[in-house]
Amino acid sequence: MTRGLVTATALAAVTGVAAPLIVVATPTGAVAAAAGIGTDDKQRVDAAAVVRLDPSPDVLLLSDHDFVFALWQKARDGGATFESVRLAAETAMASRRDADHVAFIVTGIHTAYAVDKQREKDKADAARAARLAKAQVLIVVGIPSTPDLLDLGDDNFIRAVMRHAASGPEVRAAAAKALAEDAPAWHAFIISGARDAHQRDVDRELRELAEKDAAEAARRKELAARTNAAALFRITPSAAMLALADDNFIRELLRIAPADTQSSELYAAGRRAVLSSDPAVWKAYLHTGAEAAYKQDDEARRKKIAEADRLLALQVQAAAEKTGVHPNLVAEAKKALAGTDEDVAEFLKEANQYRAKRQTLAPAAGHPGFVVRQSSTDEGEVFLAPVSATSPQADREDATWVVVPGLGGEAGCYSFESSRKPGHYLAQHELRVRMTASDDSAQFRKDATWCAKPGLSGSGTSFESAAQPGRFLRQHWGDLFAGAASGGSNRFDTATDFGQDASWKISDPLAR
Repeated sequence: MTRGLVTATALAAVTGVAAPLIVVATPTGAVAAAAGIGTDDKQRVDAAAVVRLDPSPDVLLLSDHDFVFALWQKARDGGATFESVRLAAETAMASRRDADHVAFIVTGIHTAYAVDKQREKDKADAARAARLAKAQVLIVVGIPSTPDLLDLGDDNFIRAVMRHAASGPEVRAAAAKALAEDAPAWHAFIISGARDAHQRDVDRELRELAEKDAAEAARRKELAARTNAAALFRITPSAAMLALADDNFIRELLRIAPADTQSSELYAAGRRAVLSSDPAVWKAYLHTGAEAAYKQDDEARRKKIAEADRLLALQVQAAAEKTGVHPNLVAEAKKALAGTDEDVAEFLKEANQYRAKRQTLAPAAGHPGFVVRQSSTDEGEVFLAPVSATSPQADREDATWVVVPGLGGEAGCYSFESSRKPGHYLAQHELRVRMTASDDSAQFRKDATWCAKPGLSGSGTSFESAAQPGRFLRQHWGDLFAGAASGGSNRFDTATDFGQDASWKISDPLAR
């Protein structure tokens, strides 16, 4: 019967599992810590400040690797704010080279944080621009702007616009169409769709008016163009302003434009227009140029965020490839990167990255169709059993494990958390391996940590117990043990087929 590895979540914050306390990782004495320290207190304090860790004297005495682990814990708990820092820390933690741990503390964490800060700034700018775009919609359509309206989510804002008496039939129809679709369609309605629909309403009214009074229709068309251009600057034009000549109207827009618009293409295009002596250029800016420039600004913001997201997804993929234990995460990253920008953004959500760390464990050789699974009815017993893609969902969940950085913090080591029962990990106790609930103790974290090694059989991956060095995760007659490669008195220490029984294949998760 196949035996299941329970993936331990050093990224357990994603699932709500309590994070290991940093102080538990502290060495018992300064002498033990000093042996692995290649950084000074200032470098450590500077690194800790990045993730807002207030390092105690004990933490400052950790080895460089364990100090990186402490930084990683804080970065993980900080979520998306420290996503690049977390990835860089995981790469450093996976290395057994002291120089890599030092490099992360001294420079790596700061470089990664600069990337995180820029991503946060870009996202904040985009969120602010999205809120201001709502104000522009209200100005154009003629709906009084209130903080409550601007604070609505995109879908509820569109509903409010659709219900308002000032909205014409084209605006209401465009709103209904957007609401029937997804978030990108809501964004498109707010950025340009509402104004485009309002213009269609205006055009219809002007056609009707032109049959009676062509001059009045032309006047209202010019007023509508000016009102729309002013709305892009979030300005409600006065009657006196609307009476200005085209070039002076644009100059007035630029003069009173909000400071945040002065670095935009919208503003730059207006400046270029007023520098021209051609009235046709002024009119073109008011009727179409301002709108085109505004859409160009929005697209630039969207592309900036999308490029940053793709860079981060590539980091996730590269970090996963280095571990060798996350083929599903690698595959999901590649799939997202081959898709749309929305696919990449969805992949980068913490819950989705955590889920993509699901894997199924099977013997590297022999026992075809058998995988490692747990049995809740047998109080967490783990063993080899036949489970396939056509098995019941519960069985497939029992045979799927989340592979995460080792709870014990050792370099190149991992833990395995049950996808069925978050917070339960594959741990050894008195050399028997079972799925056990974490008690957050230092001993449990050691017992639930397994260090990846080249497969002892010459293929696959073998996992050495961090709590029992020299012993490996081994199946023996279908049950899982921490078996001794060098032999021993226990029946599961037999040298017969040890390499084969202690070598594992990490394959696609049976439950995604």
